[in-house]
Amino acid sequence: MLGSVSELREYAQERKGFWHEPGGQRTSEAIALDSWARAAQDLLVEVAGRYHATIAEHELAERLQDVSGIRTTRPFVKWMAKVLVPLSAVLHREGSPPLTTLVVDGRGWVGETYQLTLVASDRPVPGDSRAREQQAARDRLECYRWAGSAPEDGGQPAPVAISAGGSPRARSTTPRTTSGTTRRTSSAGPAKPAAPKRVAASDRPVAVCPTCFMALPATGVCDNCD
Repeated sequence: MLGSVSELREYAQERKGFWHEPGGQRTSEAIALDSWARAAQDLLVEVAGRYHATIAEHELAERLQDVSGIRTTRPFVKWMAKVLVPLSAVLHREGSPPLTTLVVDGRGWVGETYQLTLVASDRPVPGDSRAREQQAARDRLECYRWAGSAPEDGGQPAPVAISAGGSPRARSTTPRTTSGTTRRTSSAGPAKPAAPKRVAASDRPVAVCPTCFMALPATGVCDNCD
């Protein structure tokens, strides 16, 4: 048991990158991603067995680490796409339904990761977020039918909350007076252009090997096929 504060800090310092539990042996990102992708397929089959069920990204991330015994200090947003994109390509190649569409964010959306899975599966990419989320809902229905959880009539895609403009509904920030009428606030001046956002290498879209569909390293040469 880790009792003292110093022991907890020492444990946190030792567990960096990717490691096996409970011993803490270090492993590579490639091995971790491969193990998580294999575990994800089984977990998503379970999700498909419940009609209209989905699983949140953060929940899937925790379950993948629990099942595989490989953990990381990196936030799931840094590596989840690197699990789902190669997995979607494998599922497509095997003729399995697009189980990765069962993974959603806090809004219930598949988001931009879905677009990457479509490219990896040689499927057309919808033109906007509304069409994207509607297509993902149809893909999820295919998963439920495949798993046998859909009703006898085949079921219907679950509705997705999307605003008319195909973007998340934003709350109005226009202040209201006590009489119920709105009053506009003047801007202090023209908005300054935002500085270009630096994108870390781990946040860039994942490249997939066209042969084995696993994530490519920075060299662009597949370690599995070379």
